[in-house]
Amino acid sequence: MAAAALPAALGDVIKLLPTGSVFLFQFFSPILSNHGQCHSYNKYLTAFLVGCCGLSCFFSTFTDSCVDVHDENKIYYGFVKPKGGLWTLPGTERPPAPEQLKRVPEKIGFADFVHAILAVIVFGAVVLLDTNTVKCFYPPATESTQKTMLSVVPAVVGAVCSMLIPLYPGKRRGIGYRSTKKSKSNSEIPLTGEPKHRKGKAHTKVPESWKHTNIRND
Repeated sequence: MAAAALPAALGDVIKLLPTGSVFLFQFFSPILSNHGQCHSYNKYLTAFLVGCCGLSCFFSTFTDSCVDVHDENKIYYGFVKPKGGLWTLPGTERPPAPEQLKRVPEKIGFADFVHAILAVIVFGAVVLLDTNTVKCFYPPATESTQKTMLSVVPAVVGAVCSMLIPLYPGKRRGIGYRSTKKSKSNSEIPLTGEPKHRKGKAHTKVPESWKHTNIRND
């Protein structure tokens, strides 16, 4: 499976893909391709799946999110407008004015198109490493050919993406991508009923009855 080869070979560049599109492809690929034993209608269905997931990877790079100033749990997702801001999908809540947002999405730039093209390239590597899809469109490959693809394709795609990503860093937090928000560690979260630490010298409160008790050492 492509999922087993990609994480080790491509590393962090797999983050360029929306998780939902990758999951749909890996879930429906064996079904629509009949596990590689394709008839004519299986080829059309598999091609349709690859095309839809590829378009999803391309357009998902133009999605972003913004957070409400008064409520951090209130996040708005949508497509980035050419001049900045978000265009939300019909039927969803529209974000408030920019002054009521913690982060306003920037306008579409050249880096967004670079990431969109790289996302399609990485998804192409996922498709080429999926044996069911390859068997559906191409004649059975020899074992040496499969080993060559497993070693060359991830290495080339990973090298190209690793060179271009630092030049055009992504700033989007779009739909279907992993959240970059860091959660608090266990050491920062107090236990239930545990008193909070105060700054300054620690002071232990002594019961009033103890103050008038004389302790004699024999």
